[in-house]
Amino acid sequence: MIYNQWYVILESKELKKQKPLRVKRFGEELSLWRDYTGNACCIADKCCHRGVSLSCGSVVNGKLECPFHGFLYDKTGRVTTIPANGKNSPVPEIMKVKSYRTFEDYGFIWIWWGDEEKINEPPFFFKELQEFSYSTFKDDWNIHYSRAIENQLDVVHLPFVHKTTIGRGNKTLVNGPVVKRENELITFYVNNIVDDGKTIPLKPDEIKDYKSLFYLQFYYPNIWQNFISDKIRVFAAFVPVDDENTVIYIRYYQKLIKIPLLKQLMNYIGKIVSVVILRQDKRVVVTQLPKKSGMKIGEHLIMGDKPIIEYRKHRQELIQNNEIPSHNAENSE
Repeated sequence: MIYNQWYVILESKELKKQKPLRVKRFGEELSLWRDYTGNACCIADKCCHRGVSLSCGSVVNGKLECPFHGFLYDKTGRVTTIPANGKNSPVPEIMKVKSYRTFEDYGFIWIWWGDEEKINEPPFFFKELQEFSYSTFKDDWNIHYSRAIENQLDVVHLPFVHKTTIGRGNKTLVNGPVVKRENELITFYVNNIVDDGKTIPLKPDEIKDYKSLFYLQFYYPNIWQNFISDKIRVFAAFVPVDDENTVIYIRYYQKLIKIPLLKQLMNYIGKIVSVVILRQDKRVVVTQLPKKSGMKIGEHLIMGDKPIIEYRKHRQELIQNNEIPSHNAENSE
């Protein structure tokens, strides 16, 4: 994974009050809970005393209580109370576990995977989506998160993987695509057409009016949106579980209909359509080898793969520009 980044890891509604939650992210077992103010807290899910899962415990006065011997942990991962030693006894500094800074907004929980002193701003989100209503679908994929992301950057696969849905029309010839990168935002413009047997696809720099085309956006490290129209979007967060597994959150956003019951119906229908399309992708993508993407993995890419090429190059730059502590090196890609 890319170090020193904010990652979406959960939907807010999954983390209940007074109930710890165990999740695996970045190859590590994590324990999350809400403190007495409702803020999300996240620490390693392994007690520093005897190694049990802290998420099996309880929330007591906003802190996480170990189920084995009642040690209390605060959001910094520090043990604040050891019951066997008495409430007035000082707790040794060594009694602590790794903690993660959290951020919550837009119905998601992010954690900072990196060095806290490198945090300089809150996580990015497509803020215009605040004006939309949405429905969410969550899916587990047996593939590295980078492969799942690349699937949503792939404009060549549409008429084949999605021939019964969004790929109808047999538009197999790919002009460009045009890819623009601004800091950590990638925008790519799509123009697929029917192959008449005579037309040669345009190169990216030959497409002059690209801003009028259909486009999609990806923001590092793990969120994406499909700009279907001014009033309809599809959003995805690709959550890294470990080197071979990913959780994908797909949201269907719309602001066409605002009447409560009709709005809920449209959001539900939009979600079902999104599920169908995502499952078409899943059937193929989970068979890819290797399961993790990279710069040199034995693939021979073509012009239509330009968004994927740019993603890999930029991702590699971000990995190289962020120093990874040795204890996290196994998760550095």
